[in-house]
Amino acid sequence: MTATRILVLNSGSSSVKYQLLDMRDDTRLAVGLVERIGEETSRLKHTPLTGGGESGGESREQNRPIADHDEALKAVAEELSRDGLGLDSPELAAIGHRVVHGGKQFTEPTVIDDAVLKEVERLIPVAPLHNPANLTGIRTAMALRPDLPQVAVFDTAFHTTMPESAARYAIDVETADAHRIRRYGFHGTSHAYVSRKTAELLGKRPQDVNVIVLHLGNGASASAVRGGVCVDTSMGLTPLEGLVMGTRSGDVDPAVIFHLMRVANMSADDIDVLLNKKSGLVGLCGDNDMREIRRRIDEGDEAARLAFDIYIHRLKKYIGSYYAVLGRVDAIAFTAGVGENAAPVREAAVAGLEELGLAVDGELNAVRSDEPRVISPEYARVAVAVVPTDEELEIARQTYALVANRVGERND
Repeated sequence: MTATRILVLNSGSSSVKYQLLDMRDDTRLAVGLVERIGEETSRLKHTPLTGGGESGGESREQNRPIADHDEALKAVAEELSRDGLGLDSPELAAIGHRVVHGGKQFTEPTVIDDAVLKEVERLIPVAPLHNPANLTGIRTAMALRPDLPQVAVFDTAFHTTMPESAARYAIDVETADAHRIRRYGFHGTSHAYVSRKTAELLGKRPQDVNVIVLHLGNGASASAVRGGVCVDTSMGLTPLEGLVMGTRSGDVDPAVIFHLMRVANMSADDIDVLLNKKSGLVGLCGDNDMREIRRRIDEGDEAARLAFDIYIHRLKKYIGSYYAVLGRVDAIAFTAGVGENAAPVREAAVAGLEELGLAVDGELNAVRSDEPRVISPEYARVAVAVVPTDEELEIARQTYALVANRVGERND
C-alpha cells in the first residue's frame, strides 16, 4: 500500500481538531484546531511539523468568521495544501473520525457507509452533545473526498467487552432494552492506548497484565483492564457517571433528580445543565483547573481543599473497587491532563493504600516528562505509572490497520 498518511478529525459542536500522520513511522506532519465555528470571529491555528511548506514549520493563525463545519474543513484543506499535504494527495490513505458513541453495535473501527451513518444518528438521544457534531464532520469530509475511505473510531468500542454483570443497570430489563439503557463507557481510545503502553512499559504483553487506567482530564474516567480487555469502566450511559470531573458531578443518588424537580421546581433540562456543567470541581469551589485549585489550597482556601478531598475520595473508591474486580493488579496508570501533570493528585490517590501494594516515590512523582514512566518505588508490589495518552495516534493506527487490511484482502 503506497498511501500511508491518515488525517484524524475530531469534530465538536463548534470546533474541529485535526492531525495528519504518516503511518510508516507514526510521524505527525501537521496539527491544528478550528474553534468558535459559527461565531462572529472564529480561529484556525495550523502547525506544519515537517519543517517544509510556506511557514517552515511555524504556526499560522486565522481569525475570521467561519460559518460552519463545511467551511472549516475547506479551510483546513487549504492550510494543508499550502504545506504540500493537501487532501488530494495520493499519499492520503483514509480519514479517521472520532465518534463518541457507538452503542453496542460498533465494537471496532468501521468504514463509514450509509448504514453506519444512520446508526450513529440513531444513537443521538444517548449522545446529544457529541454524535451530531461527529456526524457533521464525517459528512463534510465525505463530500470533500467521496472516493476516500472514511473510518469511524468509537470512544465506546473498547468497553464493549464488559460482561453483562458490569454493563447492565439493575432496572427493568424490558425498559432498559427498549431505550438502550446500559453502561457504555467513554474515552475508550485512551484506555486502549494507555493500557497497552503500560504493559509495554513493564516489559510484558498486554494479555499478561491487569491494569487500572485513570484518565483524568476535565472529563475523567477509570477502567479495569484484564489482559488487554476492558471488564469495567466508570462512565455509563453518558459521560456523566463515575469520577468527580471538572464540571460534571459523577456519581449521585438518582433520587437527587426527583428531589430537585419537586422542591426546587427544576426542569429536566435545568438538572441536565446543573449536573453536566455546574457541578464537579467547578460546582464545589468555582474552579475546574486543578492547578488553580492547588494554588488556592496552598493559600489556605477551605473550599478548594474540600473540592480536592472529594475528588480524591471518589478516585480512591474506584481504585479499590476495580482492584476487587480484577483480583490481581499489576499497574495503575495515570493519564490525560490532570493524571499526567498533577503530582499531588497521584500522591493523594494512592496514599494510605500501602496494604494493596501501592505507593509513589516522591522524587519520581515530581519529575515532569512527556515519556511513560514508573513513579512507584522498587519495593512496591503494584507499579504506579504515568503514561501520556495519544488518542489521535490510536485513531490513526486503528484507521490505517483497517484500510490496509481491506486493500490486502482485495489483492488476495
